[in-house]
Amino acid sequence: MAGYVREVSRRIFAQELRESSLTFKDGDDQYSPQYLLTPTGAKVNRLFIVGTLIEKEDIGTDSEYWRGRVSDPTGSFMIYAGQYQPEAAQFLSECETPAFIAIVGKPSTYATAEGTVLTSVRPESISLVDGATRDLWVADTARRTLERIRELDSMDPNVVKAKEHYDTDAVKYSSMVKEALVSLKETI
Repeated sequence: MAGYVREVSRRIFAQELRESSLTFKDGDDQYSPQYLLTPTGAKVNRLFIVGTLIEKEDIGTDSEYWRGRVSDPTGSFMIYAGQYQPEAAQFLSECETPAFIAIVGKPSTYATAEGTVLTSVRPESISLVDGATRDLWVADTARRTLERIRELDSMDPNVVKAKEHYDTDAVKYSSMVKEALVSLKETI
């Protein structure tokens, strides 16, 4: 595919991802990329997350379909891997919990009958990491989140769309970042 550019992986804390519900496509054709817009204005097609795999379960009926819960200082991400993510599914089937893991994946949303939007991650790749890597991810994600919070007063179209959809509370997300950074001090 000439001209194909892989999307940058965004760093998002679990709390912000869990509170994200606005999806849209850039373009009209079936191959246009889909994005999740977060409350702080991150336009996410791909995520990079690091956390602790705290539980996993094969929830498949006819074939393996793995669900995992990955924890960061702000909450947890739900991840799902099956036949279309064979390497990730195999990793989950073999990994012992708890374990520090890094994931590159796609955000996924599901609207319930009641209208609640549930977010999860479909992993493209998963690998074991150490505690220092997890701490670096927390610090980097905190920095990037604070940068987005500082941009909430800009006229960037994604920021405007996020503020209209979520009525974003900058103080709430600043407090989330502060709590994440405090958790780092507690582990040292």
